[in-house]
Amino acid sequence: MDNNQYALPFHRYEALLAVGANHSISCRAGTAFDSLKAFHETHKDWIFGHFAYDLKNELEHLDSNHPDGIDFDDLHFFIPEIVCLLKDNAIFIGLSNADEVSARKIFSSIREEKVQPIVSLPKINNLQSPLDENAYLDAVKSLQRHIHMGDCYEVNFCRENYRDNVVLEPLSVFIRLNSISPSPMAAFYKVNQHSLMCSSPERYIQKNGDKLISQPIKGTIKRGATPKEDEDNRAQLFNSSKERSENVMVVDLVRNDLSRVAVEGSVHASELFGLYAFPQVHHMISTVEATLSSKWHWTESIRQSFPMGSMTGAPKLRVMQLIEQHEKSRRGVFSGAVGYCDPEGNFDFNVVIRSILYNRQNKYLSFQTGSAITFYSNPAKEWEECLLKAKGMRHVLGLN
Repeated sequence: MDNNQYALPFHRYEALLAVGANHSISCRAGTAFDSLKAFHETHKDWIFGHFAYDLKNELEHLDSNHPDGIDFDDLHFFIPEIVCLLKDNAIFIGLSNADEVSARKIFSSIREEKVQPIVSLPKINNLQSPLDENAYLDAVKSLQRHIHMGDCYEVNFCRENYRDNVVLEPLSVFIRLNSISPSPMAAFYKVNQHSLMCSSPERYIQKNGDKLISQPIKGTIKRGATPKEDEDNRAQLFNSSKERSENVMVVDLVRNDLSRVAVEGSVHASELFGLYAFPQVHHMISTVEATLSSKWHWTESIRQSFPMGSMTGAPKLRVMQLIEQHEKSRRGVFSGAVGYCDPEGNFDFNVVIRSILYNRQNKYLSFQTGSAITFYSNPAKEWEECLLKAKGMRHVLGLN
């Protein structure tokens, strides 16, 4: 994980590497959170893995009936054979049955490893989507009617781009993506035939001791072509009543979620409307902090706040129903979370956005983008925001 300045005060490591699997757990929605709790309590070890969006079906009376060409499990975690941690210019290496000799051999291998050249990608064209521009605009207008009727306040609405019969090397794609769009919560994640190449700028939730930190993103504008235009765009984002209202809504939602597991009176927004620059966009990011009550296991803070409010909207249950009604693809790992938990229950998870997913077995490639639909949304502008957020991924795939 590379760290932008908004994430820097909270980061514990500059990078983490987990290789191999001594034990693992895979679940579909049903009893996934209880199974994860038992898994971590039994082993008391480092675990790495993901929560997919469709775990919502375990948390509420919901379902997911759309196609999913990637087909990650709803939950998967593993205890790695090797863990490498980069912190303060030092590498810490942990092993199963660890000994110093083996650790030094791994360190030597890392130092001798040559940077692999980026493998050229096949020409990928004619991306498909179950929602073309007209269908997307119609869906946004339909969602706005629900907002006008008072069903909800904000809906995070996404669309998939996909291509089948694609052969590529996922690690090369990730290296290229991370060079074009370096992000503080980036991750390369591979489970059997499934790969995630993620350049996420957003932290879902972190636990350090008894402190919980969530950093939702709501508010986006493109970078300017000149320093003056760039600064003008920043000012436009900061002063936008629409973007600020979106940000306040998600902060309130996060505060409400964390209050279910927090010490009374400990939930607060330590930063509101922070502006941060990324290669293609400026984002408005807020930080919400809380103290986890000692009566709750760490998994409960995930259960009570998942899916993250920035990828649903408010109120959560109603907008998740509307998302299922209007989107045409299952989200799967997209808009879920990838990260780790250490033996003491400290964890850090991102929000899976700005990500390319690939299933090697069926040669299916996919990425999704979305935006927050509100009363004030201009459907055409929301379409443009989806294209803007896809810019880095399209460039990586040779589509610009």
